Amino acid sequence: MASEQTEAAPAPATLSPQERRAIRIIPYIVGCALFMQMLDSTVVATALPTMALSLDTSVIRMNTIITSYLLAVAVFVPISGWAADRFGARKVFLAAILLFTASSVACALSQTLTQLIISRVVQGMAGAMMVPVGRIILLRRVPKDQLLSAMAVLTLPALLGPIIGPPVGGFLVTYASWHWIFLINIPVGALGIALVLRYIREDYPTGRPPLDWLGFILSAICLATLVTSFENVGHGTLNWSTLGWLTLAGLIAGLWYVWHARQVAYPIIDLSLLRTKTFAISVLGGNLCRFSLGASPFLLAIMLQTNFGMSALAAGLITFTGAIGALGMKLVAPPIIRRFGFRNVLIINAWLTGLFIALCALFQATTPMWLMIAVLTAGGFFRSLQFTAVNTLTYADLESEAMSQASSFAAMAQQLAISLGVACAAVTLNISMALRGASSVQTQDTIWAFLILGAITALSSLSFARLSPTDGDSLQQAPRTTRKTKA
Repeated sequence: MASEQTEAAPAPATLSPQERRAIRIIPYIVGCALFMQMLDSTVVATALPTMALSLDTSVIRMNTIITSYLLAVAVFVPISGWAADRFGARKVFLAAILLFTASSVACALSQTLTQLIISRVVQGMAGAMMVPVGRIILLRRVPKDQLLSAMAVLTLPALLGPIIGPPVGGFLVTYASWHWIFLINIPVGALGIALVLRYIREDYPTGRPPLDWLGFILSAICLATLVTSFENVGHGTLNWSTLGWLTLAGLIAGLWYVWHARQVAYPIIDLSLLRTKTFAISVLGGNLCRFSLGASPFLLAIMLQTNFGMSALAAGLITFTGAIGALGMKLVAPPIIRRFGFRNVLIINAWLTGLFIALCALFQATTPMWLMIAVLTAGGFFRSLQFTAVNTLTYADLESEAMSQASSFAAMAQQLAISLGVACAAVTLNISMALRGASSVQTQDTIWAFLILGAITALSSLSFARLSPTDGDSLQQAPRTTRKTKA
């Protein structure tokens, strides 16, 4: 029932030394799972030509292993919060890591494209449960006054995965074999399982009602069709007519779900969460910022490799410098946000993040490498600061009873935003090429894409401007009591 209490984050004064140690390490455990998922989802693209040759198929058909994974994630993300409440978050998180690791082995052992697709679907199902449920554990166990520092840790893997993926994939394919892009998940998964067993205590089901099956089906259709449409805009494997019908089906299913969610007591995606101002603003503004998360590596790869003639490894190493800025953010983001407040940081930093994305439009083949590295490093810092702030504020004013639904909702929105960002960049490139009457991408095409992407990021400040100066203040002190939500 909605009125039942769930386990709240304990007050710091009541914690034993062992519990304090566990709380400090939980963000790293969840980050370990997030990094494994983000790395896996980006590293595969680099290996597609080699994998196609090994499995005796075409690169176009090999793209189905990316699509199948994304579809599985999109379909099963909404169910993650329900599963955590129904079976216990620790149990689901542990099972998801184990299944993700096992399916990675199955991917490496696949002898045919069909076997690989099936393994990737299972891997996507595990990934859909792994990260949102891990975040639920963090939100329930970490006191609110420590949530900002915890989110600073958790933000890093989401940023590092897309940046590290291409050079790691290029290195493994060049000097080992494509099988290792999946086998590298084994030690990470084993470490994650060991840490969960050691530091995360057992929790218990909260008696949630039966699964909202119609809501699950409608959300699955909506997310699967929209993610497929957005992703294929970037890859160009489906014609525009098919993309149009897929998008229409997704929108119809989405509107049907909105109507359905108002008629049932326990919808699988709780749209009433949007009544909480900080959650609604963080989802809208934060996901406009997330357009750059998938689109920037996509555009940089085209610019550096196709336009400037760099090798995949060299381009990946330059792009990787954005990770240096993200790492530098970890220590300074919490004091910056505490000093200036969430509203000021999110508004000003949205413009700074957008500016450094737009500056990539000035890159030319003759641009000194040190200047490219400086821009990407600074951009990585400000982007990481933005995500740390917005990811923390998302849960600032929610009670512990709402964390499961909120985590699923946020993960679903993030999945759509990242896919839509790549689609936006791809559409911009196509329009620019069409206006020039060209059939290949040139530097001037990527210029427009970077400028539009930077503008979208900067305009997210309009959403953050709706915040009050005191929003997020609840994160400066630990909660002492757990209130009940209304039935």
